[in-house]
Amino acid sequence: MTPEHITSISFRAPVPPITKGLIALNVLVFVVMLFGGAGFWHSPNTVQLTWGANFAPATADGQWWRLFSAMFLHFGALHLGMNMLALWDGGKLVERMFGPGRFLSIYLLSGVAGNLLSLVIQGNDAVSGGASGAIFGIYGALLVYVWFARHQMQTQEFRWLFWGALAFSALTIGMGYIVPGIDNSAHIGGFLTGMVIAVILLPSAILTSKYFLLTQLLIGTAWVAGLFALLTHLPTPKYRWQQEVAIQEQVQKLQRIDQQAQGKWRQIMLEGREGSVSFDEMAAQIDAQVSTPYEESFETLSALPEDPKLPSAALLEQAKAYALKRSEASKAAADQLRNVPFMPAKPTPP
Repeated sequence: MTPEHITSISFRAPVPPITKGLIALNVLVFVVMLFGGAGFWHSPNTVQLTWGANFAPATADGQWWRLFSAMFLHFGALHLGMNMLALWDGGKLVERMFGPGRFLSIYLLSGVAGNLLSLVIQGNDAVSGGASGAIFGIYGALLVYVWFARHQMQTQEFRWLFWGALAFSALTIGMGYIVPGIDNSAHIGGFLTGMVIAVILLPSAILTSKYFLLTQLLIGTAWVAGLFALLTHLPTPKYRWQQEVAIQEQVQKLQRIDQQAQGKWRQIMLEGREGSVSFDEMAAQIDAQVSTPYEESFETLSALPEDPKLPSAALLEQAKAYALKRSEASKAAADQLRNVPFMPAKPTPP
């Protein structure tokens, strides 16, 4: 796209395919997450983490794909709506300026770099997600393109595009220091990356200086150096997310075992009152269907790492104590049935 065509871009211009596809993808992910436990107005961090949010204990524990997936997650309808409005507004401009392929590269690289800076700065303190880092990269690219094309544009058009994009970026970043809960590090990282990638990918039609290749080389080298600095200063995870997930899964499994065991206990007691099974048979069923599942669950829980920094560390201890108590109580009930020659009073349930 050449600069003289910029004036043809307006709010009424059709949204180009990549911008339209990115908006559709973000909305689709949000809708799917609603069916997966996310809230319409607000989603808890546990849900966001399940779907791929950025968080040091998970990302720095080897799940680096979260730097990518986090840019498609939103914490609520308002968060999504504001980001998609900004993407629609800036995307249809920048995609026409750089072309679909370069535009997509700017979007994705800005999003990943923004999430990387967020990881380094926020580390273990915040769960982050959203398309804003990638969107700020788009506005950074818009500023770069318009600045280098300024001599080939109408003055009014230049002012409207450049100062409008600059004001939006500055005000939004400024709000990030005032309003809590805004991931400003992702905004800044995405914005700077968008500017760098835009300089590297600028169309030749707007390049007038024969020294621009050197400018591209210097800026690209500086960006790579900055990226290297981030990668060598990654935060040490406070705990391992995979261990946290393993605890949660085993506790949920214990809950299912508990429900099944309670049902089996009632069934065995009913058969005993009806006289359809002997005391020894009742004891054997209690051992196999009640005591053993509790015992196996206790052993599995005991094999999990005991890290006091894990959010579920206390829950793990409670689950172990419960499984052991139920296992011992059911074993005692089975022994009580084996040691009497007649039907005793109803054994105390585990």
